[in-house]
Amino acid sequence: MRIAIGGFLHETHSFAPRPTTYRDFLNPGGLPAAQVGDALIPGLRTTSAPIAGAIAVGEEAGATLVPLAWAFANPAGPIEDEAFERLSAQICARLGDALDEAPLDGVYLDLHGAALVESFPDAEGELLRRVRAIVGETMPLTISLDPHANLTPAMVRLADAAVPFRTYPHVDMKAAGAQAMRLLLRRIARGTPWARAFRQLDFWIPLGSQCTLMPPMSAVMEQRSALSETVAELAWCFGFPYADFADCGPAIAAYADTQAEADAAADAFAATVADREKDFVQDTLPSAEAVAEAMRIAGGPVVLADTQDNPGGGGHGDTTELLSELVRQGAKGALVCLINDAESAAACHAAGTGTTVSLSLGGKSDGMPFACEARVERLTDGVFTLTGPMGAGNPGNLGPTALIDVQGVRVIVSSRKMQALDQAIIRHVGIEPSSCRILALKSSVHFRADFGAMAERIIVAIAPGPVVADPAILNFRHVRADIRRRPRFG
Repeated sequence: MRIAIGGFLHETHSFAPRPTTYRDFLNPGGLPAAQVGDALIPGLRTTSAPIAGAIAVGEEAGATLVPLAWAFANPAGPIEDEAFERLSAQICARLGDALDEAPLDGVYLDLHGAALVESFPDAEGELLRRVRAIVGETMPLTISLDPHANLTPAMVRLADAAVPFRTYPHVDMKAAGAQAMRLLLRRIARGTPWARAFRQLDFWIPLGSQCTLMPPMSAVMEQRSALSETVAELAWCFGFPYADFADCGPAIAAYADTQAEADAAADAFAATVADREKDFVQDTLPSAEAVAEAMRIAGGPVVLADTQDNPGGGGHGDTTELLSELVRQGAKGALVCLINDAESAAACHAAGTGTTVSLSLGGKSDGMPFACEARVERLTDGVFTLTGPMGAGNPGNLGPTALIDVQGVRVIVSSRKMQALDQAIIRHVGIEPSSCRILALKSSVHFRADFGAMAERIIVAIAPGPVVADPAILNFRHVRADIRRRPRFG
């Protein structure tokens, strides 16, 4: 049995301050660089990427895995056409070569589901169209997805099954890839596709309220598990509410032996989610109030989630209002993780450890840097290995990095952006996270996987950034008219 495997992953924020270029896929932070051909399987086997789970299941089943190409870039603005054309061409060219060598029995693709390209708003749908044009309409093909996928009719039509992660924070990425491969093997064995049903909801869910560790999403996921017993797969995609195209929003796909079973599961689950619309409210505090509340709380650490500048949602990781508030209120012992500013990191490296340097820190994306005198405490190359539940074994590479002290508030200054989702980011500069009074983390939800258990309290702080708590304030032009009814964002 020969199965082709590959992947293309990006979460696109239409209003983010930076476009996504081809180079962004070559050396991202938190996951491996782009992998092509024979380098793919050894390069990804030991990571937490979904394709690693698919590789393990495929090899255990005795399949010959034919590597295509795989690429990931950190969330940012729309993908430039050049990047998409080059990356999709790598996948498609190797797929054609694989068919020239011998027949294929199936295809597995590791996708995100919320990628948007300048010329193709439904990037995954376009990639699947190109793949189908090569392998034909009857070739078994399954995909894994991030649950923030904006699932589209084209994705459901062109793939025999879609398997989103069940968790946010995403601690089951490999499990989703494994399930997608198991379904591909089942699809090959059965010889015919499953019936499928597709439903879109008419409201957006705030990013912070999509967390599966707490209500209402935890209860929604319990219902998903119960209903999934009646179908081959019940794909629940929460949506990524920052993509300006028609299919932005939550959606469901059910795959079953009969159309009646698929329709029943999809309808029942859609009603379950719709009934909880009013419960999807995100509790937040403005940055000044958030810092004051964190300082009032005894013990620690208190986590301040700088949600609107979350690099995992399209933020550039360089806004400074929360840092400014920490300094203004004298929050000594606080740590900011992190400020993405290659120029300031380079200035610190040029000055050297133990020196005091004048910085115009951060603010490259919004024109609002923080002017400060900073003492350089430690310098690193920014290279480490992730250890937390989401990314254990994945490579981290922040580029030249500095730990600085600004009036008792310490800041990790990096040359590349990365979401603050793993304690290894902090430990690699010589600090034990649990020793910090306040941890200001540029993250919306993923930080909860590795920092949640240690936190005395978690406060979601509202400071400037593109990953806005209420997407309704953004200038959408292409979303569906029926999704104008939105839940309240606190």
